[in-house]
Amino acid sequence: MDARNGKTGSPSSRPHAACAKRSEARILIVDKHPLVREGLRRIIAGEDDLQVCAETDTVNGARAAIMATCPHVVIADLSLNQGDGIELVREVRAHHPKLPILVLSVHDEAIYAERLLSLGANGYLTKQATIEQILYSMRRVIDGGICVSETVATNLIRGSGAEAKHTPADPIDRLSSREHQILNLIGTGMSTREIARSFNLKVKTIESHRQRIKAKLNLRSGTQLVQFAIKWVIGENVGATS
Repeated sequence: MDARNGKTGSPSSRPHAACAKRSEARILIVDKHPLVREGLRRIIAGEDDLQVCAETDTVNGARAAIMATCPHVVIADLSLNQGDGIELVREVRAHHPKLPILVLSVHDEAIYAERLLSLGANGYLTKQATIEQILYSMRRVIDGGICVSETVATNLIRGSGAEAKHTPADPIDRLSSREHQILNLIGTGMSTREIARSFNLKVKTIESHRQRIKAKLNLRSGTQLVQFAIKWVIGENVGATS
């Protein structure tokens, strides 16, 4: 974590709602990639109304940074070095219900955007977004708005979004970001060895993930896991194209 420029709030146990607003909106960056954090810092540094108050690559780091710097918005990736973005969204929403969260990720919008909105995120962008789109989205969520693509907005309006398919109590929401990725790949027909190769991980690591997914979804066998994954992927794709 890297607090910056002396304008951040002093360490405090106060909730975000109690923080006084300032002329420059404070932004907490949560991303595992140093180059991404540096790129966002440079983008934000050129804006008179925005400043980076802190950065981190873990959920625990984000928790500490929120209490120490009292940001106006959290901009976060799904993939972190400890924990993941889904865990972070739950954490922030539970303890800081008024703090906006903008997810900026490489992961497929069709799979994650609506789910994260249902969990409390205020916006979702892929890392293919332009600088103008990123800055616009930051300001929009700071002002209390929701920022999503036209495709996601259309799906939500039609009632085919994540709130209709998954609720926070749904077992699938217990999965980590990596487990969601693996479940998606299982549903597309990839073998354990192929999944391991795609993530540059050992086969045993993917097998361990599969076991945890089965336990969280209360599935008894590999066959049940594959059947569930296929149905889930089909359901997600139907929601994304309807």
